[in-house]
Amino acid sequence: MNNIFILNTLIIIGILVSAFLVIYLDDILSQIIALGATGSFVALEFILLHAPDVAIAEAAVGAVLSPIICIVALNKVREGRQ
Repeated sequence: MNNIFILNTLIIIGILVSAFLVIYLDDILSQIIALGATGSFVALEFILLHAPDVAIAEAAVGAVLSPIICIVALNKVREGRQ
């Protein structure tokens, strides 16, 4: 088997596992972290597909910016409840 095929398979399994964790976890913060992990795995997959520009955009938005926005929004909502 080719090493790239094995790495590609592991990344796809990582995407699936982290996406299912987003659905099945009960804590919202854990779901946000799993969402960031999903974005990181997708960015790695784009690197393997030789699309570095898309990988950079996915890493910036999917792995960093979206979780930060969700965490800030979660903190704002929690502050409003107290």
